[in-house]
Amino acid sequence: MVELIKPHGGELVNKVLEGEAREAALARARKLPEVVLGAKELSDLEMIAVGAFSPLKGFMNKVDYTSVLEHMRLSNGLVWTIPITLSVSYEEAEGLEIGREVALTNGEGAIFGILELAEKFTYDQKKEARLVYRTTETAHPGVARVMAQGDILLAGDIYLLNRPVPEFPEYHRDPAGTRAVIKEKGWKRVLGFQTRNPVHRAHEYIQKCALEMVDGLLLHPLVGETKKDDISPGIRMRSYQVLLDCYYPQDRTLLSVLPAAMRYAGPREAVFHALVRKNYGCTHFIVGRDHAGVGNYYGTYDAQLIFDEFAPGELGIIPLFFEHTFYCRECGNMASSKTCPHPAEDHLTLSGTKVREMLGKGEVPPVEFTRPEVAKVLIEGLS
Repeated sequence: MVELIKPHGGELVNKVLEGEAREAALARARKLPEVVLGAKELSDLEMIAVGAFSPLKGFMNKVDYTSVLEHMRLSNGLVWTIPITLSVSYEEAEGLEIGREVALTNGEGAIFGILELAEKFTYDQKKEARLVYRTTETAHPGVARVMAQGDILLAGDIYLLNRPVPEFPEYHRDPAGTRAVIKEKGWKRVLGFQTRNPVHRAHEYIQKCALEMVDGLLLHPLVGETKKDDISPGIRMRSYQVLLDCYYPQDRTLLSVLPAAMRYAGPREAVFHALVRKNYGCTHFIVGRDHAGVGNYYGTYDAQLIFDEFAPGELGIIPLFFEHTFYCRECGNMASSKTCPHPAEDHLTLSGTKVREMLGKGEVPPVEFTRPEVAKVLIEGLS
């Protein structure tokens, strides 16, 4: 019998109501004051409810929120690096009573959940931006989102009554479902890989290097809210499918989506992504160059260095760090600065901007950079 890694905090949270309990909650919710959720908050609601954000059972209270900002831990000492909050305006907050339930909706008549309102509190948006994103510049998408939030945060446990319609139902597995597949496959050591971009040869190289050390790979693309200029989830999913079909061992890979929102919080988000994958059953997690970064707000390897701020074993999942990889013409294969002795002029590297320009013109990037099958999907999707 395969023993899977324990979820963060020891127990997989389940706040999804079903059957009579759900029907009763829906009946109550129709008469409750409502808070309209944006795309990020709706995905957070689902992630909390299905246990992806274990041990959280709801939106953070002030004590946990402050502790996460200042110490990267919940108030009980458990590592947690990203605040999970629900904001409203002063006017909205005045109409909500502590100790009562609040309906969580999309503003168009659909009820998704209930919040047991335990606390309302003010917060410093600039402080959150500075500590979480390391900048207060609104050119940073994460900072812009924080600055646009309401001035009051609502805290309390949640219950999920209706699920958002999944964009990729065949790849939509909750943590419990993903764990069941891992157990069925008999994997003891499971590698998680986070991506919001197509997988190019450099990603493939580090995944396969790590796959030598574990039993299986969970390719776990984030398909929630991202920047407008990111490649759409639909195009990305087709590129993952064709890559796995052609170049990966079928019995050692699992493609499944993470319907969470992207924060672009760099180092803090790297730790957060690792903890979330632990809840999905991963024992190892790849952290590459500029993980969850955007612009020039973080150092190239800051997302790896932040793991040194925690004691060995404290996270409960093993991070695997990889250098920037490239194709070396002299070596004749993929390599990194750790394995290649040749100068930069022998290395084939293409910027994301250059690749997008090529794809937009219908040009196929070099095979050393992108698999032809992947390039074909991207060209068709972007044309």
